[in-house]
Amino acid sequence: MWINNNKENNKVKAKGKIEKNSEKREEKREGKREEGVSKGKIKIAIVGVGNCASALVQGISYYTKNKNATGLIHGEIKGWRPEHIEVVAAFDIDKRKVGKPLREAIFQKPNCTIIFDREIVNGDVEVMMGPILDGVAPHMRNYPEDRTFVPADEKPVDVARVLKETGAEILVNFLPVGSEEAARFYANACLESGVAFINCMPVFIVSDERWSERFRTAGIPAIGDDIKSQLGATILHRAVANLFRMRGVIMEKSYQLNFGGNTDFLNMLDHSRLKTKKISKTEAVTSILNYEIPPDKIHIGPSDYVQFLNDTKICYIRVEGVAFGGAKIEIDAKLKVEDSPNSAAVVMDAIRFAKVALEEGIAGPIYTVSAFTMKHPPKQMVDEQVYEEIEKFLRGEGKLW
Repeated sequence: MWINNNKENNKVKAKGKIEKNSEKREEKREGKREEGVSKGKIKIAIVGVGNCASALVQGISYYTKNKNATGLIHGEIKGWRPEHIEVVAAFDIDKRKVGKPLREAIFQKPNCTIIFDREIVNGDVEVMMGPILDGVAPHMRNYPEDRTFVPADEKPVDVARVLKETGAEILVNFLPVGSEEAARFYANACLESGVAFINCMPVFIVSDERWSERFRTAGIPAIGDDIKSQLGATILHRAVANLFRMRGVIMEKSYQLNFGGNTDFLNMLDHSRLKTKKISKTEAVTSILNYEIPPDKIHIGPSDYVQFLNDTKICYIRVEGVAFGGAKIEIDAKLKVEDSPNSAAVVMDAIRFAKVALEEGIAGPIYTVSAFTMKHPPKQMVDEQVYEEIEKFLRGEGKLW
């Protein structure tokens, strides 16, 4: 009996210790939130005020004024809606954007995405000069100014300091493809300032275990890498690949060719900047299958720059397979979208999931959300599976972390 009482006392002590530690963690999280984070807002910083940023900022404004959730993947995520998102800092290197209010900068050249909300709500934050590093490909200098980047002759700000002073909670990285050094610079700034990181471009940071561990150790959530579109080439190609898998059809060959006229496609004319982009897009499709396709039988990636297309993206997908009795099956599809709004819809979800992760004290890669929103997440998941896990979480029936 005495032993049992001792056991009970130990249980009570252990329970009290756990509860006390839990309370301390909650106090720490609460203190961090109150340390410059206004309740009722999701404070974000944007890196790269290009077409994707323009579509996102327009979208925040549009859905703040229009409560109809048409066009959103999720109108509400654990109580957070688009109107709760506030841009408190923005960084760029172009002389036509640096020093201007965000509401003006998003409409400056070379931006060419569609304008669906010109009267921007809460767009007064000034765009600051960031470090150029490898953010501008050399060949971009050979094109007209209204189609390319024009670097400002200004000293870069201290990014980590700005993030701290503005109370930013989440940084969204929209840097150009191939900006390896610049992307890592901003990831480090997040680690230094305690800011969550959403990596929308194909530099492998969140999907790199060494970086993942750094974010985990720092107590910061991260979502990445390489943003998917709401309904784009990758998600369509994955759907076809998944259909082949489920129906027992072997995919033998496939290609995905993409054309566009924005600075993203112009930047990607330098094929030396495309290594991680091609890996990201190819693995996003082949990871669906339970067998490998020889590299010479699959081609996925940006194909060419067509100036007059502007932010319109055209994609051609072809899949060849073998079915019952060796019978051949061929699928050809064409997809035409406005490239930047197509990605902004997904970023809008990623931001709000990152906020929920911050509220719940989650650190390191958010695997399920990354699989849902990114082409090259730390862990690939079948789209239907990850969608169902997210829906269960939003209904209060499951967990994401």
